[in-house]
Amino acid sequence: MRLRRSVIALVTVLGLALVSACNGDDKGAKNADSGLQKVSYLTSFNTFGREAYAYVALDKGYFKEAGFDVKISPGSGTVDVMKLVAGGQADYGIGDFTAIAITLAKQKLPVTTVGMVHQRSMAGLMTLEGYGIKTPKDLVGKSVGDQPGSTNTVMFGVYAQAVGIDPKSVTFIPSPPPALPQLLASKKVPAIGQFVVGKPLIEKADPQHRKAIVLPYGTALPDLYGNAIITRTDLAKDHPDQVKKFTGALLKGLQDTVNDPAGSAAILKKYVPNTDLAVATEELQIMKDYTKPEGFSGPLGDVSVDRVKTIIGLLEKAQAVNKGAVTPDDLVTLSLAPKS
Repeated sequence: MRLRRSVIALVTVLGLALVSACNGDDKGAKNADSGLQKVSYLTSFNTFGREAYAYVALDKGYFKEAGFDVKISPGSGTVDVMKLVAGGQADYGIGDFTAIAITLAKQKLPVTTVGMVHQRSMAGLMTLEGYGIKTPKDLVGKSVGDQPGSTNTVMFGVYAQAVGIDPKSVTFIPSPPPALPQLLASKKVPAIGQFVVGKPLIEKADPQHRKAIVLPYGTALPDLYGNAIITRTDLAKDHPDQVKKFTGALLKGLQDTVNDPAGSAAILKKYVPNTDLAVATEELQIMKDYTKPEGFSGPLGDVSVDRVKTIIGLLEKAQAVNKGAVTPDDLVTLSLAPKS
């Protein structure tokens, strides 16, 4: 009987240990060799130059100093990033704030914003010289190539109302992101959805070396934020110190990227060898004006509740979200966002 009790006790201990191991997640998992906390992070989209700041934070040891062993993986757009973070496949990710708001108004995913990467939206449309599109009104009757569910597609109705055109007058053609530059260059579509920082990439892809014409959403909608840092709501609630430390380390990388676009592009190339240094550097130079625009005096990553309310109002007016479907508290954990 004593032997049986001992065996049962041993099995119970082993069972608990196994359950603990199986239930372990990135919030508490430690790298046995370094003692650092394992954290997974998704870029907003792929590993273009605009994503360099995360690699800068990794390369310069900012994540390590904050106590993290960070794995960076390429994201595939705001909605997908949100779903992966919500499902626990990643701890942190980057997504366009307006697209986040529109998505959360329709799907109550357990994600929250904890800081801003860009104080102005980088979403927009792009065409080439000679295609007959110079202003937003020239889009009427035209088609736009873009990935379904992309930030540019999701936000188009809001933009269309702001510039005074009927969103139904423009047809969006489902197109995979890698194909967009060639589709535009071959004039299979006269315009594509593209963040403004994609300008150097689009121009390089055109065999005729035509200049890209950019129609940025942020010009018509200056109150819109750009990309935001998101995490799971349970992580923000239960581990606020971790979130603050991670966000702080990431923003240190962002500040270095603003200060030194060329050096940051070179760091990106160390981790992503196929990076085109010239294109990545130009992307980051363009991004500077969106991360810290002229007249902006707040801290990097700043979030204003009044501005979030304004954005919700704009989305309701454009009927992108139903009135009352989402509140600032549904979108942002303001207590974790950087403060002046």
